[in-house]
Amino acid sequence: MPQAHNIKVAENPAGKKVKDVLDDVRAAAQELHGAISDAAAKHGGAAKADLEAASQKAKALAESVKGAVDAHHDATKKHLADAVTHLEATQKHAAEGLRSSGQAFQSSLKQALADARASVQRISEAVAAKRSAESKKR
Repeated sequence: MPQAHNIKVAENPAGKKVKDVLDDVRAAAQELHGAISDAAAKHGGAAKADLEAASQKAKALAESVKGAVDAHHDATKKHLADAVTHLEATQKHAAEGLRSSGQAFQSSLKQALADARASVQRISEAVAAKRSAESKKR
């Protein structure tokens, strides 16, 4: 039986480097994807409970990413903005899944999973853009 995921939403405490915040956000997005994937493997009430938690995590993570956007270069900002769009879609599809059952539930769950996967990809691209910009400064 899969373990429950405890997703920590990234914050930027004083003194924490922006790169570290991006890495934290990416890790949180990967955990969100894993939690939705685990929910897809379950049935009935257990799947809906996990999906409800994932919906809230997606919303919190989207807010966290929005807060991190200002500290970055244009290429990084674009990837992070795209990630926010996918995280908001993840939250929307997860919420739709909670109101449905059967095939509609499965469809919403699959879409939430695809959106979560896309958000991880966009955050990874933001990390790569940030590292590229830093290496060009040297």
